[in-house]
Amino acid sequence: MNDQQLLRYSRHILLDEIDIAGQEKLLAGHALIIGAGGLGSPAAMYLASAGMGRITLVDDDTVDLTNLQRQIMHTTGRVGQLKVQSGQQALEEINPDIDIVALA
Repeated sequence: MNDQQLLRYSRHILLDEIDIAGQEKLLAGHALIIGAGGLGSPAAMYLASAGMGRITLVDDDTVDLTNLQRQIMHTTGRVGQLKVQSGQQALEEINPDIDIVALA
């Protein structure tokens, strides 16, 4: 972990249940999220925030205005865009150091 990552994840590292070894496991980990909607959207955001090293988003739908009250990863400006593209943009804004794979 570099100095910036140590600072970003310092609250995790302070927890006995996670510490540096646990955070390194997260950074080396991979999560597959099938569906970038009501459940996948917040799950992906929390995983990106926590430092999951690689996240693969799978969804073939587009962002619709009716999604926005519950699919927090998407915004009005991304209506009509593929959910995986919208999600990739949101996750990269949260944590640019992780790898996001978007599969439609």
